[in-house]
Amino acid sequence: MNLLNFRRFAIVLTLVWLGLFVLVPHVLVLLTSVMSPDAQHLAVWPLTLNSWERLFEPVYAEVFWRSLWLSALTTLICLVVGYPFAYLLAKLPTVWRGVLLFLMIVPFWTNSLIRTYAIKLILGNKGIVNSTLMSMGLIDEPLQLLYTPFAVVFGLVYVLLPFMVLPLVSSFGKLDGTLLEAAQDLGASFWARFRLIIVPLTMPGIIAGSLMVFLPAMGMFYVADLLGGAKNLLLGNIIKNQFLVVRDWPFGAAFSVALIVLMAGLLWLYVLANRRINRQGGLDDEGL
Repeated sequence: MNLLNFRRFAIVLTLVWLGLFVLVPHVLVLLTSVMSPDAQHLAVWPLTLNSWERLFEPVYAEVFWRSLWLSALTTLICLVVGYPFAYLLAKLPTVWRGVLLFLMIVPFWTNSLIRTYAIKLILGNKGIVNSTLMSMGLIDEPLQLLYTPFAVVFGLVYVLLPFMVLPLVSSFGKLDGTLLEAAQDLGASFWARFRLIIVPLTMPGIIAGSLMVFLPAMGMFYVADLLGGAKNLLLGNIIKNQFLVVRDWPFGAAFSVALIVLMAGLLWLYVLANRRINRQGGLDDEGL
């Protein structure tokens, strides 16, 4: 098989794979979202838009906005924590950078569900946090940390922080140090260099990391189930309950499609922002 035939084979194989395992499942979910629910057959004819109309009911709108809020807060915390950490990693020698990245990724060798159970033990009434605070005499009775929005955000940040750090490390690695040196020689303060040079040049990493945190946070139902309880649901919890508990597959499918559309819109905004950043970079280079 020559190189040209191998390329054609690889392209055809990739298209078939994407068609069978990406396109077809999405089409089936979209079709299910406009079918009628049935207790025995799950989804039947005739076609209807009732499931889509239910998405705008107040109770589900409240869950939607709560999910947006918790996901946005998780993304912000990951950015605030991950940005200086990624900056320090990028400044370290290659060997130490690899060691620290390895230590950050090691916990991912354990299933995230097991790690979430560990967080539940840490934040519980008899967990490490409350036991330590009570032994130090700082509190008289256990704090209610579990089954709160704080616990959900804590679990999401713990699980998703590396997804913020890795794109930022890549962006900091591409940062041209001569620009910072030139700005410093011209009298620019640290905050001026940070605001006018570092942040704009690392913006692709910021946007990519934010999307890699925000999008999964919307659907991590097991984190909200274990740490948040029934009052701190995410969109993923609604979808899971509709498929596995209520057995209303059309409504669960409609919620799934709505979440996919939301994710696609955010990815589209990322592409536009990346193009704009690259275009501005090109204009700046021409101006120089």
